[in-house]
Amino acid sequence: MKKFHHFSLREKYVMACVLLGLGIIFVSMSCFFVFQTSLQFPVSKWSLVWHYHSVFLHGWVKTFYISLSALLLSCFFGALIVTVRRSSLKSLRFLALLVIELIRGTPLLTQILFFFYVVAHGIGLQNRLLTGILILSFFSSVYIAELMRASIEAIPLPQWESAKAIGLTTFQTYRYVIVPQALRPVLPSLTGQLASLIKDSSLLSIIGISELTLAAEQVNATTYCTLESFVPLAIGYLILTLPISLGSRLLERKLRL
Repeated sequence: MKKFHHFSLREKYVMACVLLGLGIIFVSMSCFFVFQTSLQFPVSKWSLVWHYHSVFLHGWVKTFYISLSALLLSCFFGALIVTVRRSSLKSLRFLALLVIELIRGTPLLTQILFFFYVVAHGIGLQNRLLTGILILSFFSSVYIAELMRASIEAIPLPQWESAKAIGLTTFQTYRYVIVPQALRPVLPSLTGQLASLIKDSSLLSIIGISELTLAAEQVNATTYCTLESFVPLAIGYLILTLPISLGSRLLERKLRL
């Protein structure tokens, strides 16, 4: 592909005109969209929803806490499942595989209802927040475990043999040889899974956890302003997922060095 300074003056002029035209079209469409939106959704509705900003803030803080806790626990459970999945005991490997297939083969919504109303009530766990975090983290952990396992098993066999030949223990082999190599290719997929985990937390509203989605639903039910209630919801989740995407890109650049 040609570098920009290799283009002729005429080609640069044409490219500048095309970009300018696209910019004008984008600005025009944006202005038209804002104008049409202002006609259909007057400022009075936005100001009405603004009166409930404390409800959105409380829900966002709760979602942040749930997401952060579930992120940490899912990574821990994922590493644990990978360890069991690669165990030398056939029974443990079969058990881990059975759990993975059951979790991946059923919808998260069904799992939330089952674990909350059957399992949690059966063992006497009445804390909705803790139950929701455990369900969400366990659901995400099986996907993280499979991503990690596939990346680890993609490491060539000579790498394992070389680490064993120089006297590294199993922990040292994973720490210094396997994990640095396995993390690089799996990082984009892992980032996507962690971002999905944050968005999946919205399903916890079905068991009455007052997170961001439930806050938006409550404001919508009170004000009858649907769009105005769910736009802050989208922005709130975007604020939570963007740092993960940006952080993964920085980590990818660091690993390439």
